[in-house]
Amino acid sequence: MATGRMFPGKKLAIISAFAVLLVAAFGAGCNGFFTGNTLTSIAVQPSTINMQVNAQQQFTAFGTYQDGSRSQITSGLVWSSSDPSVSITSGGVATALTVTSAAVTITGSAEGYSGTGTVNVVGDVTSMTVSPTSQSMTDGNIYYFIFTGSPGPPTDITTSDGGTLTITPSDTSVSTSLLTCTVGTDPTTNNPAEACTATTGASAGNPWTIEMSYPTPSGGTVTATSTANASN
Repeated sequence: MATGRMFPGKKLAIISAFAVLLVAAFGAGCNGFFTGNTLTSIAVQPSTINMQVNAQQQFTAFGTYQDGSRSQITSGLVWSSSDPSVSITSGGVATALTVTSAAVTITGSAEGYSGTGTVNVVGDVTSMTVSPTSQSMTDGNIYYFIFTGSPGPPTDITTSDGGTLTITPSDTSVSTSLLTCTVGTDPTTNNPAEACTATTGASAGNPWTIEMSYPTPSGGTVTATSTANASN
């Protein structure tokens, strides 16, 4: 005759099964409610750096997460360089290969986010000279100014390898567009040079300064200046 009495072992099995079902139901109901500590942004260090040719620099990426925490990203990170003048390994080690006139962007990317750092490749230049130091210019003719860096590289400095050229008339009423320079090659020496031309209106006897500046490894600047007199 059945008494409705349940054996302890059977009762325990039923309770265990119920607990498993309850946990599964709770998990299914909360699926998507609790999320991981997801990445929200990336910052690359160093953010800006000057590098000499053949120098190396370790870049690192730091992630900011949904809960506001910040830590270094050590996996799943992809590094890239905007210019072949600076190479970078999968581990974030950058090598400066050649001097450039423009900054190179280093990018670290992960999980759809990216951060960037900037590399300026500078030469080993601590002093600079110019030849000629003065020049009379006839309108329409090309004159070459050779700026030499020491110890180098680069030896011949132009605006194409990081130099900055400033052309200024002593007579402020004269348009600065009347004397222009572009990168060329001196036909006498075959050296890279700034090829400069004066146009009509540059004014006879009006001195112009043609100044090249270049960054030094220590973060300073060296300059060399020539004086030009343009004829009408």
